Amino acid sequence: MRVERVSEASEELVEAVARLLPQLSSRRSPPGLIELVELVATPGTSLFVARAEDDAVLGMLTLVLYRVPTGVRGWIHDVVVDEAARGQGVGKALTQEALRLAEHAGAITVELTTRSEREAANRLYQGLGFTPRATNVYVWTPS
Repeated sequence: MRVERVSEASEELVEAVARLLPQLSSRRSPPGLIELVELVATPGTSLFVARAEDDAVLGMLTLVLYRVPTGVRGWIHDVVVDEAARGQGVGKALTQEALRLAEHAGAITVELTTRSEREAANRLYQGLGFTPRATNVYVWTPS
């Protein structure tokens, strides 16, 4: 398995994301080629994929780096590993590569959220040094 930062969107990537995203959230529609081209071209946003020996996409992760007055910060979003590849270190490899890039960019923190019922994901993140933070998370959704 290898992890790579996506530099160019393709139909193969569209199909992989369309296969993976429903395993993360059934309420979200997968992006098309235009949206993935935009995502890959967005400064500060990095899409990583993990590939098997045969180049099949096993999982994905998005890292967003941004500057605020207190420094460079990061968020990890949309981490999903194909059900058939879970338990093989794919999520760990994706997260480690994202953290490597964030550290190289000078990020002082990288945050993420995961639901409490995702026990394996919670163990993974804690094992990589993430700690729970006592905070309120608010979400605004346009009507």
